[in-house]
Amino acid sequence: MHNTPTFVLVHGAFANSFSFAPLQAELALLGHRSAAIDLPGHGFEATYPAAYQAPQDLAALAAEPGGIKGVTLADNVARVIEVLERAKRTGPTLLVAHSRGGITATAVANARPELVDRLVYVAAWCPVELDVSGYYAQPEMADVDPMAFASTLVGNPAELGLLRTNFRTADPTALAAFKQAFAADLTDDEFRTFLNTFQPDENLDAGTSADRAQAATWGRVPRTYVRLTDDASVPPAVQDRMIREADALTPDNPFDVRSLESSHLRWLVHPGPAAELLASLATR
Repeated sequence: MHNTPTFVLVHGAFANSFSFAPLQAELALLGHRSAAIDLPGHGFEATYPAAYQAPQDLAALAAEPGGIKGVTLADNVARVIEVLERAKRTGPTLLVAHSRGGITATAVANARPELVDRLVYVAAWCPVELDVSGYYAQPEMADVDPMAFASTLVGNPAELGLLRTNFRTADPTALAAFKQAFAADLTDDEFRTFLNTFQPDENLDAGTSADRAQAATWGRVPRTYVRLTDDASVPPAVQDRMIREADALTPDNPFDVRSLESSHLRWLVHPGPAAELLASLATR
């Protein structure tokens, strides 16, 4: 196995390494090694208050402390760098990020570009000219309603020190909003199964302008952007904008752009095409 590539997989908001299990199985069957990371406060480090179980006690849930409080982007970066340092001992690394995981992957490549042989963004945030919050005010995000999930938010983020969402809601309006945003092309059962892999808490630190892509470091790393053509959460228009901005930042090292017909989550539930695409990158 020495000198063979390792895919290092970074999840998005409210997710964890578990969501990559079907993709890892497909990669393994294609002969490829992968390591899915749980960012700090995720996976078995997550907090699942008893009040989150059924029957739910939303008043108690709104006040329950969460272990992800105080976790920063720097903590996420340190976790990924630790994994990359270990993976790099046995061969090249391909750092694959989904959704909010792209913020972490960008900051990792800013800090330690020598650890990454290829960056792969899958409908992932790649902040270049704006912070992520700034992109939400742009025309490319006009069809994304940031308040669509307001009814599922629990507690005061400023008081809790984290963002808490009730993914176990039975409210049909909220469930329909989740499905439209993340998984309109999944069956209802597939969608609810995935929703139940989400954890309720996410950290509040999405980085600053200092964490945007930096030409001198991040810009040296070969990179691929996998566009998800049916994504309603990170729409193709904003994916394309980030690609254009990145290519303008480092015109001598543009994105290798690929596309998958998928919502934000379908590629993880039906991972065959994604695994084949990633496998083709490992042979380059």
